[in-house]
Amino acid sequence: MHRLIAPLVRVAVPVLAAASAVALGPVAAHASPTDQGTYGVPGGTALFVQTDDVTANSVIAFRRGPDGSLTREATYLTGGRGGVADQAPLDSLASQGSLTYDAGHGLLYAVNAGSDSISVFGVSGDRLQLRQVVPSRGQFPVSVTVHGDLVYVLDAGGTGAIAGYRVAGGRLFAVPGSVASLGLANADPPLFITAPAQIGFDPQGRHVVVTTKANNTIEVWTIDHDGRPVHHVSNPSAGAVPFAFSFDDFGNLVVTEAATSTVSTYTLRPDGHVSALTTSVGDGGTALCWTATARGYVFGANAGSGTLSSYRTGADGSLTLVSAVAASTGAGPIDMTTAEGGRLLYVQDAVAGEVQGFRVHHDGSLTLVTTVTGLPAFDGAGMEGLVAT
Repeated sequence: MHRLIAPLVRVAVPVLAAASAVALGPVAAHASPTDQGTYGVPGGTALFVQTDDVTANSVIAFRRGPDGSLTREATYLTGGRGGVADQAPLDSLASQGSLTYDAGHGLLYAVNAGSDSISVFGVSGDRLQLRQVVPSRGQFPVSVTVHGDLVYVLDAGGTGAIAGYRVAGGRLFAVPGSVASLGLANADPPLFITAPAQIGFDPQGRHVVVTTKANNTIEVWTIDHDGRPVHHVSNPSAGAVPFAFSFDDFGNLVVTEAATSTVSTYTLRPDGHVSALTTSVGDGGTALCWTATARGYVFGANAGSGTLSSYRTGADGSLTLVSAVAASTGAGPIDMTTAEGGRLLYVQDAVAGEVQGFRVHHDGSLTLVTTVTGLPAFDGAGMEGLVAT
């Protein structure tokens, strides 16, 4: 990945991590003081963008129209600081899933990599209310995932770690005995290529999966009934620099490989081992890192070539490239998110400082429906984190 996107590499801004204090009340900038409502009520009319500002991290809220258009509404402070991975080329956190929506509880989780913390917002339409800021229990948190009442965060700095929390009353409570080390040897902040990229639950919530990039592994922990990791398997990746992943409609694990701009599929066994099904299918782009599933298709964002590609998967784990260039984007496409049951796909263009929205058609083709500009463009630091409700 480093070699492929070297022309885009810029010097990262070093950020010192600090312990985070707990914030109980809402903190908002540019939000109407008359905004009222019941927070924590699930609903789907918004899109949220994390600025990852190294001084004061924040989340920008957009109202999402029926046609997929976006209207900027407010900016909400997270109560923490963003961070920048060492030598990050265009993606400050070098990860997927730094901003996560919990539809079951009507909550939004944001990582504060520079403060080693997680912010918890109540969501009401396109409005947010800061409820809590909790320590990530590690260094440089970059990704967060949720299944049912269980939340796990991935810390990329130092040895790397995962840590679990329970959701109760719209707040997070640390699960005792849930911190597990990845055994890495990173600094804080970590070098972007050696930092782990994503954490996620399998569809049943029985396992937590982590990709490690330069270590070329897919780490899997079995989670017990108390929410603790009780069994760990380190699986070799089929391709070099496994980055982002998702699960397709058949429950197969789909993993991007940044070094070769390829995608592989796996089956995840009950014992935590993964078996490759289809390996390293390329899209001809550069730095294929981020991924999202929509309407039965898997989409990949090629950060180095400014394109989105599309794949089709089968129940047997077969993987077919549908379109090498399903759409062209602004410079530096990174995180993606879907809305309307996968009929809308949004992409965060880090270098361009914009978000684009596409209509996803039944054949996997994409039509641009909206572009929002004026967001923090990467200049050694920049936004990362995107989610729709």
